[in-house]
Amino acid sequence: MSEPKKLFIKTYGCQMNVYDSERMAEALGGQGYVETQSADDADMILLNTCHIREKAAEKVYSELGRFKGLKAEKPDLKIGVAGCVAQAEGEEIMRRQPLVDLVVGPQSYHRLPEMEAKTRQGAKALDTDFPEEDKFEQLKKRPKAKRGPTAFLTVQEGCDKFCAFCVVPYTRGAEVSRPVDRILNEARDLVERGVREITLLGQNVNAYHGAGPAGDMTLAQLIWQLDKIDGLERIRFTTSHPNDMGDDLIEAHGTCDKLMPYLHLPVQSGSDRILKRMNRSHTAESYLRLIERIRAARPDILMSGDFIVGFPEESEADFQATLNLVEEVKYGYAYSFKYSTRPGTPAAERPQVDLAEADDRLQRLQALITRDQRSVQDSMVGREVKVLFEKPGRLPGQMGGKSDYLHAVHVDDADVEIGDLRRVRIVDSAANSLRGVLA
Repeated sequence: MSEPKKLFIKTYGCQMNVYDSERMAEALGGQGYVETQSADDADMILLNTCHIREKAAEKVYSELGRFKGLKAEKPDLKIGVAGCVAQAEGEEIMRRQPLVDLVVGPQSYHRLPEMEAKTRQGAKALDTDFPEEDKFEQLKKRPKAKRGPTAFLTVQEGCDKFCAFCVVPYTRGAEVSRPVDRILNEARDLVERGVREITLLGQNVNAYHGAGPAGDMTLAQLIWQLDKIDGLERIRFTTSHPNDMGDDLIEAHGTCDKLMPYLHLPVQSGSDRILKRMNRSHTAESYLRLIERIRAARPDILMSGDFIVGFPEESEADFQATLNLVEEVKYGYAYSFKYSTRPGTPAAERPQVDLAEADDRLQRLQALITRDQRSVQDSMVGREVKVLFEKPGRLPGQMGGKSDYLHAVHVDDADVEIGDLRRVRIVDSAANSLRGVLA
C-alpha cells in the first residue's frame, strides 16, 4: 500500500475558521490525506485565512513567500489558499504568487476533492462562488474517531448587518442558517465521539432562523432541542449582535441549565454618534438596558464584548463615552482593537483618526478592561464551579480545563481525566487563570 499523503493546514482568525479547517481536513481525508503538524513534510499546504485584521492579505502573501524554497525542493507540493482572503482576492492570489495551485472561498470548500484532483493533473483550481448546494451536506460525514471534550459547530453563516468597518457580508455572504435536523445530527455524532461541550458558531449566531419540523426556529429553540441530547453537558454560542438578542434567548439564559453563564455581546463603541456612523443600529442606552435584562434573567452571567477605538471621526468625547460604558458594564472579558481600514467598506473612505491618538486610546481602554477582568476573576476565589477538564497542565499531575464562566482553571490532582466534569473550589487567582481543588 502507498503511504498516505500529508496535509498541513494553518488556520487564521475566528473559531469558525477552526471549524472550517476541520471540515477541510475531513473532505481531503477521502483523497488519502492525513494531517501533519509540519509544512516541511506536507504534500499539500492550505492556509485558511481571515480578513478581519489589518493588512490581512499582505500577511498571507508574506506567508506564501516563505514556501518558495519548499516548493522548489518538492515540485509536486500543492499549495492552496482558503477562507476570507481567498474570497476577497480570488485570482489575484495566483497572479501575485504563481506557486499557489488552488484558491477556494469559505462557501466552496466542499469542492476541495475535485479541486485537488485538478491540481494533480497540472492545472490551477479557483472557486470563490456562493454555490446553491449546502456545503455541509455535500461533505462526507465526520469520521468516528474519538474527539476531545469540546467542539465547535457552525449553525449560521454570513451577515446582513453591513457594519461600516466589516468585510464579512462581502466574504461570507448573506445570512444563511442550517436546518435544525442537520445540526442535531451533527451534535449527536460529536457526543458519540466524546464531546461534552458544544459551542454554536455564526457570524451573527443569534440571528439564527433554521428550518425545523414546524417552521423556522430561533437560536433559543435550537438550544432547547440540543438540551435534550443525552451526554451533551454544556452549550455555548458566539458571536451575537445586540439587535438579535430576542426575549426567548434571554429567557433561555435563566432557565436552560446546559446553557453556560457566559455571553459575548459586542457593542464596538459607547458613543451613539460613532455607533450610527458604524451602522450598528443600536444605541449605548439600548445596549445597557439589554444587559440589564440579561442579568435579571441570569444574575451571575459573565459578559464579554468587542470594541473598536480610533474609528474614523471618533473624538475624545466619543472615546470617553466608550470608557463610561465599560465602567458601567464591568466585562469579565473584552477584546479591543485599533481601527484599521478594510478596502471596499464605507469607513475606509472617511477621515482617519491620528494613529498616535488611536494608540493612546487603545492603551487606556485596555487598562480599564484588564482591571475589570482581573476583578471579576479574583471574585471567583472561594466559589465552587464546574470545570470541564480538557488537557494536562504544565506541571506533573496538573490538569486544566474551563469553568462554566470560561475561565481557565487548573488543579494539582492526578485523579482527573480529560473529559471529566468536576466540581472545583477556587483557591487562587493568577494573571490569566484560576487554581482550584476538587470539591
